[in-house]
Amino acid sequence: MKILVLNCGSSSIKYQLLDMDNNADVLAIGLLERLGINDSVLKHQPKGKEPYKLIQDVPDHTIGVELILKTLLHPEHGVIKDKNEITAIGHRVVHGGEKFNGSVKITQEVIDKMEECVDLAPLHNPANLKGIYAMQKILPEVPQCGVFDTAFHATMPDYVYLYAIPYEMYEKHKVRRYGFHGTSHRYVSMKACEILKINYEQQKIITCHLGNGASIAAIKNGKSFDTSMGLTPVEGLIMGTRCGDLDLGALLYMMEKSNMDTKKANNYINKVSGMIGISGISSDMRDIEKASNEGNKRAKLALQMYAYRVKKYVGSYAAAMGGVDLIIFTGGVGENDFEVRANVCREMEFMGINFDFDKNHGLRGKNEILTKPDSRVKVMTVSTNEELVIALDTLEIVKKELKPVLS
Repeated sequence: MKILVLNCGSSSIKYQLLDMDNNADVLAIGLLERLGINDSVLKHQPKGKEPYKLIQDVPDHTIGVELILKTLLHPEHGVIKDKNEITAIGHRVVHGGEKFNGSVKITQEVIDKMEECVDLAPLHNPANLKGIYAMQKILPEVPQCGVFDTAFHATMPDYVYLYAIPYEMYEKHKVRRYGFHGTSHRYVSMKACEILKINYEQQKIITCHLGNGASIAAIKNGKSFDTSMGLTPVEGLIMGTRCGDLDLGALLYMMEKSNMDTKKANNYINKVSGMIGISGISSDMRDIEKASNEGNKRAKLALQMYAYRVKKYVGSYAAAMGGVDLIIFTGGVGENDFEVRANVCREMEFMGINFDFDKNHGLRGKNEILTKPDSRVKVMTVSTNEELVIALDTLEIVKKELKPVLS
């Protein structure tokens, strides 16, 4: 059984083709960028073959998906001989609101519910839907499944996910904390427990998904208890271009002083804030660390602020859960930036963390324990694999033909 996993953005499509009958073997992985822009770029890596790159105009998602399928079937660059070899398609969907508390087989009813969630994620959900519509046209008989970023966090209690605003805003418009990166938090927490050979449902775990977008989750006895992102992905940690936690009064003040309307304010907190806003250099941690090492004060300040915010959330979540057994770093920054990990875990001995700074130094992209044997709390790096989670959920749904998980 071969499953195609699609992650459709507004101007890009990430994809993987996995052979689920052969230990979820990745047959091909790729990225199509600059959709709807001149000179779109397809980067395709088939298993056991040379990487393939193609530049051509791709005006929309339907043509983009057609190009991906054509590449998968190509006699030189492809990995399958017939499109009917694709048994199912799994889609990453960013926002499921309160309508989805698990992965689902996509039906018209599900699509209608997803359309209702567009207002909650106007930058992401329309693109996710475009990928679904495109596959309906191209492979109408192939079952499709949706795996939602928000679903893992559906277990948060109401006193955690509600905001202290008039309750009618929740009743009428569903304004609340939803959280994101759910597939990543779920995967790495379970993977870590598998590696450590401990019972997932008896642990207090803090997962730090650190990348250009970043979030932290508190996972108590196998269920998401709290997470740093909120109604949107802006809240919480400092990110590449997002501000994270911000005094709402400060936002209103800035809007008034700079004559910003809501559209400009949204761009301000989403696109030009965070690490690039503080450092004035880049949203890429590698560029900022290079500048910091060369003596740039704003770059150094940005790094200090970043690590402090992560450390503060780790401490608060440990308090909220009544302790912590395991802390996990994942994502592009979490897996590869050993300086960030060291700065977060420094002076954390009071929490029972005996961090091994020597072992951590230089470590990139590995599943590894970063604490000394006598550490009461273990700290690990675990490489995330959201595509595998999507493929496994899709496989389970297709096999069991589960009914949609709707509220």
